Amino acid sequence: MKPVYMINGFLESGKTEFISFTLAQPYFQIKGKTLLILCEEGENEYDEELLKKSRTVVELIGEETAFEPSHLMELEKKHKPERIIVEFNGMWNYKNVKLPWYWKMEQQITIIDGSTFPMYYTNMRSLLAEMIRKSEMIIFNRCDSVRNDLNVYKRNIKAVNPSADVIFEDSNGEIDEIFEEDLPYDLNQEPIVLDNEGYGIWYLDSMDHLERYAGKKIQFTAMVLKPETFPEGYFVPGRMAMTCCADDMTFLGYACKFDGAKDLKQKEWVKVTAVVSKEYFEDYQGEGPVLHAVSVEKTQAPKEEVLSFS
Repeated sequence: MKPVYMINGFLESGKTEFISFTLAQPYFQIKGKTLLILCEEGENEYDEELLKKSRTVVELIGEETAFEPSHLMELEKKHKPERIIVEFNGMWNYKNVKLPWYWKMEQQITIIDGSTFPMYYTNMRSLLAEMIRKSEMIIFNRCDSVRNDLNVYKRNIKAVNPSADVIFEDSNGEIDEIFEEDLPYDLNQEPIVLDNEGYGIWYLDSMDHLERYAGKKIQFTAMVLKPETFPEGYFVPGRMAMTCCADDMTFLGYACKFDGAKDLKQKEWVKVTAVVSKEYFEDYQGEGPVLHAVSVEKTQAPKEEVLSFS
């Protein structure tokens, strides 16, 4: 298997700086040659001395149609690298990417210029969504002028890729994000009542900050989902959300323990009051938010059944 590191991002987002920094690190000064495939030429060029020191050879693929398995295999055969880094062109649709069958995606990272993110998110959301959908890490750089918007940026990313690590950086380095004061509900409320906006934010925030909610009581309107794999006495109260466009829908919800779960009907609407806990759940393959229902009452569907993260 040939390890591949895919670095995504739009032009001038900082991909070259990130890759240069990586190549210069001692942990990357490892045996063998690195093949760096550039899919666009930005303003910043790679330092020849750094390329030589890190045993890195560069190949340019200027056309999207040329980024296909047979051509990639030719480049590999030419250089016989131990590893491959791809600086991908953000204007190419990542959905169409095909690699040689024996290339193994070791890590995928998306680099985003925080100062231009709203423009790309508004005008090129589908391309951006494809880049971040399978990225393990999303790095926002140049965030000095947009610090007040970082909580919104993070929610935009997590709506598309809930498991991604999101990192913010300004000119001084990584930013420690503290967004509790920006939550649209009072954490001291009993129960914490979640409206449409509040539910989406709670769902995403509890992934990273479950300690804020453990032991607290919440209340929200939800649709019933009864997965076949769930144990008896559990269901998922949640909401459908549009994360990118009308064709890109996902169900947002956590497991809920409720003695009357067997009597609930698939897709019916309920008003749930429950206590949040952090515990192991098999379908999570680890620990996560599990709700313990205090009450589950049938109710009418809300006016806006689908949440939007636009």
